[in-house]
Amino acid sequence: MYQALYRKWRPQTFDDVIGQQHITETLKNQVRSSRLSHAYIFIGTRGTGKTTCARILARAVNCEHPVDGNPCGTCAACRGIADGSILDVVELDAASNNGVDNVRALREEAVFSPAAVKKRVYIIDEVHMLSASAFNALLKIIEEPPEHLIFILATTELQKVPATILSRCQRHSFRRIDTAELAAYVEHVANAEHFAITHEAAELIARLAEGGVRDALSLLDQCSAHDKIDVDAVYTTMGLAGKRRIEELFDRVIDHDTESALKSFSKMWMDGKDPIGTLGELFTLMRDVLMLRVAPKGGAELISGGHEIALLRRYAARLTSEELTAGMGTLQDALIAARSARSPRTTAELCLVTLCSSLLKQDMPDFNARLSRIEEELASGAISFIPRGGRPAPAPREADEEPFEEPEEERPPLPEEDDLPWNEEPPAPAAPPCAPWEDEADELDPAQFAEPQPEDELPEARGAAGEKVRAAVSAREPVSIPRLPRRRRARPFGASCAGRSAHASRRTCASIPAMRPSCAESCAATC
Repeated sequence: MYQALYRKWRPQTFDDVIGQQHITETLKNQVRSSRLSHAYIFIGTRGTGKTTCARILARAVNCEHPVDGNPCGTCAACRGIADGSILDVVELDAASNNGVDNVRALREEAVFSPAAVKKRVYIIDEVHMLSASAFNALLKIIEEPPEHLIFILATTELQKVPATILSRCQRHSFRRIDTAELAAYVEHVANAEHFAITHEAAELIARLAEGGVRDALSLLDQCSAHDKIDVDAVYTTMGLAGKRRIEELFDRVIDHDTESALKSFSKMWMDGKDPIGTLGELFTLMRDVLMLRVAPKGGAELISGGHEIALLRRYAARLTSEELTAGMGTLQDALIAARSARSPRTTAELCLVTLCSSLLKQDMPDFNARLSRIEEELASGAISFIPRGGRPAPAPREADEEPFEEPEEERPPLPEEDDLPWNEEPPAPAAPPCAPWEDEADELDPAQFAEPQPEDELPEARGAAGEKVRAAVSAREPVSIPRLPRRRRARPFGASCAGRSAHASRRTCASIPAMRPSCAESCAATC
């Protein structure tokens, strides 16, 4: 039966693991010196060798005849652990066994001594998928395990593992495999499997794998259907557009040719290319250009290697850093939206239209991109600056050229100081004209508008006192005014004595002076 390449070529010793020498050497030294930890946690991205190293370590600690820290692979313990016949080495998938009941069962079995080997080993893959209660149940046995027990945890998301678990484990971080080292390994496997592969195709597979050995071997296995594995075969198998077509599409975007960009994308769509993959390749190209733009000297080590450096430098000379960052932001938003959109093709087309026309977006990164383009053209002299006066800036003259002097214009003589307009006295304001109906001889009588004065109301019967007060008031002199008796107000016509207060009702109506006759008669009748 055919076996997948990543399973067939799985390393069996620490020396077979590529790209993780800083971890394999440490584990080999611990096995040689028998100074093993009770709990390990392996951290890294997919396909970097976490589970493989865990299985090798489980065989190495139980091997009867270890070879320089590596398992021999021939003894009964190595063969039994490899084929799964020895039950003392248990491998659990935390994604499907993440409940607290599973961890409790594991804890109850772990206290028993191993039956066929020296150490009981539990390998828990994707440990970050355990629930909070499962982590709490696992905490105590990891902290104080029996002497015969070893835990090996593996995860791709370190931030989801509780700190209490991490502090009780020995941590090893697996890194991504270098592109050149991974490409050499792909060629080695292809030659051993008798595949005709080119070096460029191996490098392309290594770049697409993003540092994962399992992904690289899976891509090689997928491309093995072709008689000769070259770059075009890899692009066709993966459904990618290819670097030439992506470069042509990028040229249309730089030239702001929306129609040609949409036509190029439509051709790739008809050829079966994935819109999300096309946008991803365009994003990678812009990222490489940005690396060379911001780091001209050391940027060659930062690029992905999918395009020629000379072409990337030409792109970097045509674009500013602000334009590249704004375009990458647009592409990143489109990639996120396309994965959940009903029509990824429409999302990709809208992204291309936005990239070709910088006026469609009005956010701050696009304003910075346009401003940087204007500054770039001003610095290069592509456009000239016109000052506020309306005349363009004078062109730089040569050293032997005489300066041009404009002829002085004849100006009229300045006026004398006395003749200046601001030294003249302002004219007197003219009197407003009289209305035709107004007559200067017509004057009003002030007696008609005189207000009544208090002294005019004093009765003549007051005698000398009233005359004295009137004289003092007319002369405007201070004088003591004698207290005058209060004058009672006349009762309204028709009022009766019934409306008076209790105090006033004790008086007789005869005591009220100046009462009208009609009112007096009514009051007399009532009283």
